[in-house]
Amino acid sequence: MSTRPPAPSRRALLRAMAALPASALVLGELPGLLGTASAAAPASGSATRYTIVPFLNSDDGTVNVYQSDDATDFRLVQASAYTPPGNRIRDASVFKHTDGYYYLTYTTHTWQDVSTTIGFARSSDRVNWTFLYDYTVPIANLSRAWAPEWFVDSDGSVNIIVSCSLTSDEWIFTPYRLKAANSALTAWSSPVALSGIGSNHIDTYIVKIGSTYHAFTKNETAKYIEYGTASSLTGPYTITRTGDWAGWGSYREGPSVIQLDNGGWRIFFDGYGDGNYYYSDSYDTFATWTAPKALPSISGTARHFTVIKETVSGGPSLAKNVTRSFQSANYPTRYWQEQSSLLNLPVVTSSSTSAEKTASAFTVVAGLADSNAFSFRDASGNYLRHYDFRGRFDANDGTPTFAKDATFIARTGTASGSIRWESYNYPGYYLRHYNYQLRVEATAGTDLFRQDSSFVPVTAWG
Repeated sequence: MSTRPPAPSRRALLRAMAALPASALVLGELPGLLGTASAAAPASGSATRYTIVPFLNSDDGTVNVYQSDDATDFRLVQASAYTPPGNRIRDASVFKHTDGYYYLTYTTHTWQDVSTTIGFARSSDRVNWTFLYDYTVPIANLSRAWAPEWFVDSDGSVNIIVSCSLTSDEWIFTPYRLKAANSALTAWSSPVALSGIGSNHIDTYIVKIGSTYHAFTKNETAKYIEYGTASSLTGPYTITRTGDWAGWGSYREGPSVIQLDNGGWRIFFDGYGDGNYYYSDSYDTFATWTAPKALPSISGTARHFTVIKETVSGGPSLAKNVTRSFQSANYPTRYWQEQSSLLNLPVVTSSSTSAEKTASAFTVVAGLADSNAFSFRDASGNYLRHYDFRGRFDANDGTPTFAKDATFIARTGTASGSIRWESYNYPGYYLRHYNYQLRVEATAGTDLFRQDSSFVPVTAWG
């Protein structure tokens, strides 16, 4: 096994999450977010699915399709899924329309080219795409139209935010709103500039929470992603965060923001200055963010994408209020077992002692922080939780921090019937065996990590 990565700052993340009311972690569906499912763990038998359709660092003539169940470990669904007639596709944005189809809009040219069009394609399955048309953005003296981003407002209207520059200064971009004039997405309203953001901003991405529009936009001069809010989609926006306000660094672009299953928010962005693709999380409505981390597997391969989140069928199914044992998927003679309050993975057989069998059986209950998720009790009533990223059993102290530490989201495992257990308050971190100890570790995006973190629920020992 590879060496474990260093643990992130636990204190900052838990401070932010502990400050949230319980209702903030189980939000209903928020209008205006591209395919955002409810902010809660998926119900039994269903799964969360995040899809991205990026162009490649090595090839801007095609896009791949990737999906993930945790917004961290993206796996290839289809290579070279779509190549438009013009053989150029960059900055693809994806959403699912009310007609059941998935739609792409994208930049139709390289950054050196002068072009006033954006492209459109459609798919019924996210894998097989059909070219629809190229659309000339109707702005007088337009030089370039870049990075179109879908935005569905709370009234159901479909919009595109596109970055445009004029021939008078072809490298100074301003965000404009195009509003769909029909449900077929073949006609568009006259472009309207987003006021307040100002010129020389590109890659503007918007989410709406309640009645407030939140804009994440790259300052093309400073090379930082800035942040502002407005009460109307077209503004005026007030930019309140500039420079390296979030700790993401400079030469960052292409922000995309999505809500996670635990109610937190995740931003993805292209670190084109250093060749990495990053993500960072917020638990206080965008005021503070975790340190950026490179996405495993696709960092350095994928470029500038947006994310669509859906709830789909076919996820793990596990009954609650039932006692189970948990067998390692890749070491099938080994099982979860409590040893001196810590969770380990020893060999358990029919000849094991009664005490060893009892210590290898756990009652599966509704998650303390989210009833769709799961918690695990030992025979004495203590709960499995992570502490300093180690799996251990402690008495429930009734605090929000304990509830989140002791809650795990079920994700599909590698072997038939197996489940991977994602930490509720550390998205992308899983219970994983390492040296036959159970720890909560960040996914490495490798087959070995997925196998080490997959466990099969079986009839309880005892």
